[in-house]
Amino acid sequence: MYRSQNGLAAIRSILARNHLRQATPTSKLCTANVKDTVSNAKFEARRPSTVVDRIIRVDHAGEVGANQIYAGQSIVLGEGPVGEVIENMSGKKKDNLELLNKLLQERRVRPTVLLPLWQFAGYALGASTALLGKEAAMACNVAIQEVIEEHHNSQLRELLATCSEDEELLEGISKCRDDEAELKEIGIENGAQMAPSYDTLSQVVKAGCKAAIWLSERI
Repeated sequence: MYRSQNGLAAIRSILARNHLRQATPTSKLCTANVKDTVSNAKFEARRPSTVVDRIIRVDHAGEVGANQIYAGQSIVLGEGPVGEVIENMSGKKKDNLELLNKLLQERRVRPTVLLPLWQFAGYALGASTALLGKEAAMACNVAIQEVIEEHHNSQLRELLATCSEDEELLEGISKCRDDEAELKEIGIENGAQMAPSYDTLSQVVKAGCKAAIWLSERI
């Protein structure tokens, strides 16, 4: 009887050890799956959302185009007081482009494929309106700034509704929006509304700007 009990105990001990050996790989597999899940979650967190991707892409395109507009205007009106005003306005846009370049790289956002088109179109628009005179150049700038200011307001509302925790992007868009409002006032102070056919020129430029926004958000 004693030997039988010892034999049963030995069998139970062997079965227990075998059970532990079989359980260990499964435990390791579960741990590995948890690590993979956490790693994937971190990777997904670094990827831009659809909203963030769209906002950064279109705003980057806008800053590229704006810098080219000022470059075209500087070629024509670069000398004298008007040139200084344009240079000061251009400085803010350069700062904003630097900010958008940083966000583009950090968030791994693909820029619009239309970027070369906006570079050419921006430069041509800046130079052609400057050829019409200082007032026409300023009217062009004010029209664009009115559209972009409202565009940034819409973006901020969308971000607050969907990505309210993204303080870096909210602050960046707010800065760009405030700069547009300031540049608009500078343009008005420098005779934008005195441009020949101001209303017509403003409407044409606004229509082109809105079309560029629509395309850059999608392509």
